[in-house]
Amino acid sequence: MTNPCEEISLDDYEKHMSLDSVRQLQALDAIMKEQFAAYPVETAAVLGVAGGNGLEHIDTDKFRRVYGVDINADYLSAVSQRYPQLSEVLKCLHIDLINETEKLPQAQLLIANLLIEYIGYRAFQRAVLQTAPEYVSCVIQINTDEEQWVSESPYLRAFDRLDEVHNQMEEKALTAAMNDIGYSLILQETCPLPNGKAMVRVDFIRNRLSLKTSKS
Repeated sequence: MTNPCEEISLDDYEKHMSLDSVRQLQALDAIMKEQFAAYPVETAAVLGVAGGNGLEHIDTDKFRRVYGVDINADYLSAVSQRYPQLSEVLKCLHIDLINETEKLPQAQLLIANLLIEYIGYRAFQRAVLQTAPEYVSCVIQINTDEEQWVSESPYLRAFDRLDEVHNQMEEKALTAAMNDIGYSLILQETCPLPNGKAMVRVDFIRNRLSLKTSKS
């Protein structure tokens, strides 16, 4: 059976995410501008790149390589078409982050926004260890309503199967998972959203002394 994330059309996804009652696309765009600028790096990997929202903030004078990773091949095709000006820097990779972690390249900065919810903490740990970044910047969604974690919208039916892969997120649990593989919290910011939801950005730095192997 296919992963539910492969079945959601990009049009439905982006229209839902940009609704005034949701406003996640707009919030992520602003956050990604800060993520790309935050650290002294020249390589980055964006896990769950979707249609490339926020990639316009890539500074081609700063970055020599940015990897856009997604399980949905149609999304990656859209990214390539939307950002021809980044063709020398941006490389799109079709990777299943649960089953094909070993295909991930190394990068100095790892960005994962609204992704960990759909692969879980263990798979994310494996992705971090494979990528071996100096810095990790994540955005997770905090929900006040665990039963209705997808906001109401005309596109709601497009997300019916996401319950099969969705994991409820919690900042302390993510921080503990990152500590376990040798990364320390350096930033935590909350961005309120409509309907009582919020995005929380949490950034980590790799510990200098050691990078422990994740427990299997």
